[in-house]
Amino acid sequence: MKIGILGAGAIGTAVATRLLAGGHQVVLSNSRGPHTLADTVRELGPGASAADRQEAARSELVVLAVPGDRTAEALADLPDWQGRVLVDATNDYRTPAPGAGEPTSSEAVAQQAPGARVIKAFNHLFAATLRADPRRPEGNRVLFVSGDDQEAKAMFTTLLTGLGFAPIDLGALAGGGRLHQVPQGPLVGQDLLRLTDNRAQ
Repeated sequence: MKIGILGAGAIGTAVATRLLAGGHQVVLSNSRGPHTLADTVRELGPGASAADRQEAARSELVVLAVPGDRTAEALADLPDWQGRVLVDATNDYRTPAPGAGEPTSSEAVAQQAPGARVIKAFNHLFAATLRADPRRPEGNRVLFVSGDDQEAKAMFTTLLTGLGFAPIDLGALAGGGRLHQVPQGPLVGQDLLRLTDNRAQ
């Protein structure tokens, strides 16, 4: 699959590393233009390329990996989403946690990307941990996922499983997203493994 990534910082390149290791192609973009990503693409290796935001956002699946206070800028003037999947990997450390009844950060992203099927993921781990091989001798690294579209989540969790992660579906953006968003999400920073059951071996 060709996957677009909006943002080429620590999280964006960590996600790109894992996707490339899983045999996917990635199209990186940033706010400064594809010519500034030549070194990054070269370091990532075969399967990686750079493009402008509009081209990256045309991918079947797109990862939003910019600072949380720059989501509106990153999502501005993009092609109609038409049901494509947008994975929100952002964290906004500058805003307080939403109160009861207030939209989560990913619900706010969904409002800024009408027509996208938004999933929250890739945000609760540090970049170095996310970049590392999720397949450990004792099990597989857990990734939390939330979203309102069941079909999109099923496709995405299948992709994560193929990368070696152990995805856990926390439910909808309103409830599940609140558990792994910054700040105050109780699952933020939790590096967990789903242990392999070797008893039958």
